Amino acid sequence: MANRSADYFLTIVVPVFNEEESLPRLFSALSDYKRKASVKLCVLFVNDGSADNSLTLIKAACEQEEGFFYLSLAMRCGLTGALKAGFTAAASPWCGYIDADLQTFPEDFELLLPHVNDAQLICGIRAKRHDSLSKKLQSKIANKIRRMVTHDGFTDTNCPLKLIDSKLAKALPLFSGMHRFLPALTLLFGLKVAAIPVRHQERLQGKSKFNLFNRGLSGLCDLLAFVWMRRRFVNPQIGEQNLQ
Repeated sequence: MANRSADYFLTIVVPVFNEEESLPRLFSALSDYKRKASVKLCVLFVNDGSADNSLTLIKAACEQEEGFFYLSLAMRCGLTGALKAGFTAAASPWCGYIDADLQTFPEDFELLLPHVNDAQLICGIRAKRHDSLSKKLQSKIANKIRRMVTHDGFTDTNCPLKLIDSKLAKALPLFSGMHRFLPALTLLFGLKVAAIPVRHQERLQGKSKFNLFNRGLSGLCDLLAFVWMRRRFVNPQIGEQNLQ
């Protein structure tokens, strides 16, 4: 899709759902990083059916800041749907992903960018997590189960700081929980993944949208969906053609 993001090397996709408390700090952090980044980048906020003042704040920020854009989904689709909408809309060679709660640092994209010639997906790995003990335990168990099933070898696929080649991002199959399986899906396509340690901090504003139910039961259902999809996966390769 041709749009203004084609003028940039990187489009950072930011899914937003009821984050009005976090947004002012997020806008400031992304604006500051955009000005000193090593590549020309834009930011694409994807409003995922927020019921608070998030969309109004996003629109105001996009009017004030060059290179800030937004999409607003007609109905809530969840994190996977918001990410996929952003990836599909981005016309830049690379897409980035960061959460609106700002528990990772935009500046740490600079740790991932040197690897764009070596891999099609570059994942941040939270070197020192600042989460509650229960959240850490839930994540540790979930990651262990995921690795046993997917064999992707990654210890932290949920880190909300990633870079992905836009061609791969647009080719990703859409299913609930897709964001948890980006390394496994990339490997399924026969492409390369890199993992780079990044910083992590506590959520300072707003509330987490995840709990034991949507991390546990929902995550198990998503894992079963991935297993089914992997068994049915088809990735045709073109041998000859005369279209060009």
